[in-house]
Amino acid sequence: MKQTAESRGALATDVRIWPVRRYVEMHRRSLEDIERFWSEQARKLDWYKTWDRVLDWDFPHARWFAGGLLNASYQCVDRHVKTWRKSKVAIYWEGEGGESRVLSYSTLYREVSRFASMLKRLGIKKGDCVVLYLPMIPELPVAMLACARIGAIHTVIFSGFSAQSISERAEETKAKLLITADGGYRRGKTIPLKQIADEAVSISPSLETMVVVKRTGEPVTMQDGRDHWLSDLLEEADMVFEPEPVESEHPLYILYTSGTTGRPKGIVHSTGGYLVFNHAAYEWVFDVREESVYWCTADVGWVTGHSSIVYAPLSHGAAIVIYEGAPDYPTVDRWWDIVEKYGVSVLYTSPTAIRMFMAQGEDIPARHDLSSLELLGSVGEPINPEAWHWYYRVIGQERCPIVDTWWQTETGGIMISPTPGIESVPLKPGSVTFPLPGVDAAVLDYDGNETRPGETGYLVIRKPWPGMLVDIYGDPDRYKESYWSQYPGCYYTGDYAMKDEDGYFWLLGRADEVLKVAGHRLGTTELEDAAVAHPAVVEAAVAGRPDEVKGEGIVLFVTLKADEQPSTELEKDLVKHMRQTIGPVASPDEVYFVGSLPKTRSGKIMRRVLKAVAAGASVGDMTTLENEASVEEVRRAYEGLRKAAGD
Repeated sequence: MKQTAESRGALATDVRIWPVRRYVEMHRRSLEDIERFWSEQARKLDWYKTWDRVLDWDFPHARWFAGGLLNASYQCVDRHVKTWRKSKVAIYWEGEGGESRVLSYSTLYREVSRFASMLKRLGIKKGDCVVLYLPMIPELPVAMLACARIGAIHTVIFSGFSAQSISERAEETKAKLLITADGGYRRGKTIPLKQIADEAVSISPSLETMVVVKRTGEPVTMQDGRDHWLSDLLEEADMVFEPEPVESEHPLYILYTSGTTGRPKGIVHSTGGYLVFNHAAYEWVFDVREESVYWCTADVGWVTGHSSIVYAPLSHGAAIVIYEGAPDYPTVDRWWDIVEKYGVSVLYTSPTAIRMFMAQGEDIPARHDLSSLELLGSVGEPINPEAWHWYYRVIGQERCPIVDTWWQTETGGIMISPTPGIESVPLKPGSVTFPLPGVDAAVLDYDGNETRPGETGYLVIRKPWPGMLVDIYGDPDRYKESYWSQYPGCYYTGDYAMKDEDGYFWLLGRADEVLKVAGHRLGTTELEDAAVAHPAVVEAAVAGRPDEVKGEGIVLFVTLKADEQPSTELEKDLVKHMRQTIGPVASPDEVYFVGSLPKTRSGKIMRRVLKAVAAGASVGDMTTLENEASVEEVRRAYEGLRKAAGD
């Protein structure tokens, strides 16, 4: 059922607008007979051979649509070329410097076919792993789809990672081929990707061949016999290359978690289950339409990019936007210029980006025509109510509903979110609302009992779902221990959550990002949301430091709105505000005013860096850091205030 922008979701002034019959009935039916429900969804895709069994569930391993044959590249490209969509735009690409490319589905078909032919000529076959280390250029999704076309498994490595990270992933997956570029652009600077790739290959015996995309034109060293320019190889490639049918459970990709909390895990996703789940979730959450122009601002190097830039929207034949550069370069209105230029109707981004734009003021987006926007989305971390309201009011102009989504690398696709593609529900700023059909989510206490409304606990999923990870590559014991051992029969998300009296879910951050203050467990998200609710604060991050009496003390780092200045009075007012909002136990021991917080290039605050600074320890690896100067600023602020206090 298609809806107008106004009917897709309403800001809940009275949230007890019940019942939402269509969603409730669909969710109930999906859990009563999950095999029948997911069989219905799977039939919306094209299969070479339909499955023998919907689900083989041998806890904790699932085989979805066993016996079925399909191909991810066919789902995203070929089936559209056989319809009127062959002339429809598939990709609008915008380079950081302003250059652009437009790929129709017919063009995408030719590019993917040629790329797949090239891979075959290099000896890549079904089951081989290919490492992709590329900037945000069209060749990245083309390479992913080309790998899928021949049954090869791709592992995309974010272009901000180091040579060591590339080598570790290549060796673990026994990859023989690395695809990279001569360089990439970030804030006007050239990133020497080929140079980094050379170093990775030198310490990775499995990598035998490197294919290089010409992007920056910077001079690079090409080793005879090992290195090849993509443009040269494509001259000999076939214009038509048929996709290879693969088993539903055949691995589509391996994606490594960022490693900020331990040794990276190679998350394995299958082909059939992953495609079915994401095809359905994208329709339910984003209410996809033929005329929609969809922009997910994530990097393809993360799972959000895999699912929400490549596989889900392209499986629907959507028109997507891919942007190469930073959100505020070369000018702070870069994003709004892109929205206006391409008539973006769905914008899906992170709370961190929203708060960054909040700090710049409302007049900047007001310079642009944002009337094409119909739906806004949030992903990556819980969105605080203040950012939600700003996003709704300033960017959506109080007419675009916000789909605040929760999911993980491991879940493969969106799990909890408003579903305007099914039925609108009243929206509560900061809540992800309800689980998608087929998702059996619950909040449990430490002993495994469901929490009462308003009580915090641990988010779990009680039934298997098609998008779920099928394993940790090369480490099945870690798969079981990490995700299936905490609560019997349940997938443990590692996230802290709460359900309110209306059944709405609220995500409160990672369970390992909980401070233990004087016997009380306080989530970092809960504390940060309270700080951001102060009218002078635009962004906040919390870290704990050891305290002999309380166990942990609260250290608060904040960035202020443009018209606010740090002061002792403001610091005292912030402490008072935290006490009034949460309680005396939430009083920060220290407050530091900084111009920026250390974040990854995907926009997540690196709390371990703040914790290390507060504890006086080494900050460790900062490969994924967006701006290293932010760490020095935090350290100077911390050390300066401590020195002034005579500590």
